[in-house]
Amino acid sequence: MKRIGFIDYYLDEWHANNYPGWIEESSGGTMKVTCAYGKTDAPFGKDNFSWCHDMGIEQMLTIEAVVANSDYLVVLAPDHPDFHEELAFIPLKSGKPTFVDKTFAPDRQTAITLYELAAKHGTPLYSSSALRFAPEYAKFRGTEINTIYSYGSGKYANYAVHQMEPIVSLMGVQAERIMSIGTKLAPALLISYPNERQATMHLVQESPFLLTLQFENSHSARLEAKADFFAQFIDNLVQFFHTGISTVTPEETISVITLIEYGRKAMQTPYQWIELPGNLTE
Repeated sequence: MKRIGFIDYYLDEWHANNYPGWIEESSGGTMKVTCAYGKTDAPFGKDNFSWCHDMGIEQMLTIEAVVANSDYLVVLAPDHPDFHEELAFIPLKSGKPTFVDKTFAPDRQTAITLYELAAKHGTPLYSSSALRFAPEYAKFRGTEINTIYSYGSGKYANYAVHQMEPIVSLMGVQAERIMSIGTKLAPALLISYPNERQATMHLVQESPFLLTLQFENSHSARLEAKADFFAQFIDNLVQFFHTGISTVTPEETISVITLIEYGRKAMQTPYQWIELPGNLTE
């Protein structure tokens, strides 16, 4: 059995509560979360000691201990990407396959720094939003899409990734400009791609995750993410641990983070284009 270690800001949160069972089931019992570290206790809910006791997972008091006692590593803190660089620093020097939960990084430069650190130490690194793996979306990857209209709910800070990830996976990493076209209650962004292609994302509270696709051949499709995309994501995560190969490229993840960061900037000057960096060094 392969051992998985969790590293989190605090452990009593939805991802940490659900991933262990899903990973064990997806792997057929060949992988198990056996130890965990939390930087602080949850502000509401169980403290880290109680969480580990109730989950049957050994509590570790340092990140170094988790790394030493694991075959694979998962850096969580899904709602605290500003801590990902700190929490992932030692894992990314370990050479052990490491997953960093969404949102991967608070900004583009941090994202680039994390991938450079992993590459320097030969550490397989992977990050993604589960929405990328919605079966309704995935079957259109690689098709010629002219326009995407994306809808979903939640706060921009931690839910924008769930729309940006499918947009990048379907449209590519060549986005050139971004513009804010929404309101404070319903943020919206227009993203310009080469050859007059574009995508829009809209945060509308209580909206399901929806994509409308306009293809280059004049056909269209309306997709709602209804299937169990978390099951698809966990299967992909288990595959990553088995192979050490991520199906999501660094360029894609860095592009997602770039769009989120520059989207925030665009909201400060609505209806004005902001140019996006063109490669990983800009």
